[in-house]
Amino acid sequence: MSGQPAKRVGLVTGSSSGIGAAIATRMHADGWSVVLNGYGTADAGLRLAEALDGSIYVEADVSSAVDAGRLVSSAIDEFGRLDAVINNAGIARQIPHADLDAVDDEFWDAVMAVNLKGPWNVSRAARPYLATVGGQIVNTASLAGISAAGSSIPYAVSKAGVVHLTKLLAKALGPAIRVNAVAPGYIDTPLTHDWQKLRDSVLENAPARRLGRPEDVAEVVSGLLTMEYVTGTVIPVAGGLQLS
Repeated sequence: MSGQPAKRVGLVTGSSSGIGAAIATRMHADGWSVVLNGYGTADAGLRLAEALDGSIYVEADVSSAVDAGRLVSSAIDEFGRLDAVINNAGIARQIPHADLDAVDDEFWDAVMAVNLKGPWNVSRAARPYLATVGGQIVNTASLAGISAAGSSIPYAVSKAGVVHLTKLLAKALGPAIRVNAVAPGYIDTPLTHDWQKLRDSVLENAPARRLGRPEDVAEVVSGLLTMEYVTGTVIPVAGGLQLS
């Protein structure tokens, strides 16, 4: 209706399931219009978009600068503005750290392309639109990016890159755009549900004595989106596991 302020618009990459879906659902509950995204996940993404009234789903590979630009353009075409980008898309696979030979070039390159280049591509494409509204970026890093842990060495290295990218972008884009990150530990999602050794370790060692849930990460993202004087920070979401 004329005269009413436009709803804030948030783009959440990798939001067809798991952590991304929980973040998108929480943002929608907080009053945001949400642009959902995935790659090869159109069925799940479209179902979630239908459930979150007023949301849209855009199929795009964030590791491609062209696709990332198209994703951002789709948000602008649909809603006319973009207030926040949540760079959540990522891939992982369990590979013992000592088994260097199990990491082939294809896996290494794919992890870096999606987990690290993806946030760069989307952030760069979104920058002009975020700057006009005092917007923000929240990256999904990982506890593996700030400690010697994680499902594989390539995954941990990619997330360490996300941590540093977050700090560099916060300096480069401020004050117009705030940039922060969340660093989940083990979160029980369809991807990680069968990682039994890790689940047992979390239950034994995390002070919270429970497994993380996607909603735990979404809660922290929701909080960051309201914090106008916080930028360049990385918040562990790990039930205290970072203390181990």
